Amino acid sequence: MDEHGHHDPGTGLLVSGPWVTAALLGAALAAYLAGTLVLHRRGTTWPARRTAAWVCGCLSVGAALAGPLAERAHHDFTVHMAGHVLLGMAGPLLLVLAAPATLALRILPVRKGRALGRLLSSPPMAVATDPFVAGVLNIGGLWILYRGGLYEATHTDPLLHVLVHAHVLAAGYLFTFAVLGGPDPAPHRRSPPWRAAALILGIAAHNILAKTIYAFPPEGVPVEQARAGAELMYYAGAPVEIALIFLVCRPWLLPKRGRESAHGNARPQVP
Repeated sequence: MDEHGHHDPGTGLLVSGPWVTAALLGAALAAYLAGTLVLHRRGTTWPARRTAAWVCGCLSVGAALAGPLAERAHHDFTVHMAGHVLLGMAGPLLLVLAAPATLALRILPVRKGRALGRLLSSPPMAVATDPFVAGVLNIGGLWILYRGGLYEATHTDPLLHVLVHAHVLAAGYLFTFAVLGGPDPAPHRRSPPWRAAALILGIAAHNILAKTIYAFPPEGVPVEQARAGAELMYYAGAPVEIALIFLVCRPWLLPKRGRESAHGNARPQVP
């Protein structure tokens, strides 16, 4: 038990967690880099900024799930919230901007590429990638975590601890992709005004949650840590939110001629 009476989630199921996390992230990084190498051997270029985004995204997720930050987050709510910003906000944004599905479509055999295309166009994906549905999964999940007593339960249930982190990453990725509408293929992409509205609502709900944590700490969290964590959630998340706002509103912010020269008249505008 730690000083707050919690069971250490590093025991039992989670004792090998950092190694599993490192292995999964290493595999994701290796697969992406291998894909870029395949394109290079075919004489096709792949934007370096996409590769850099994938590497930085994997590092962001890794820092939140394994290593000193992740270990300290078990006992310090402020550090835990730093992990939330990395895992649920910065990491997903970087991974989405890396366009992994586009890379996969370019290197996969025709049959597998078509299967992936059908998956992206399927009705379940239409529901999951709706920005309002994704917003409920993402921000709604955080409200349940911090206001529904789930955060305290993750300290005594290792499996729940793992599932919550997996949900934060997956829901953050899904919401980011849904509001940006790309850069990967998005057959069910909503129009920019709808995506902007979903983003504004999501940001508002996220910031209101931070203020409620400041005023009413989750069960088992010392007041000082809750207030510091809430401020970190509010202010450290702001750069990611500003980046999302810019990317969603970019079609209105940049001159049409500049966009056409940068992307080509026949190419769709994507982040």
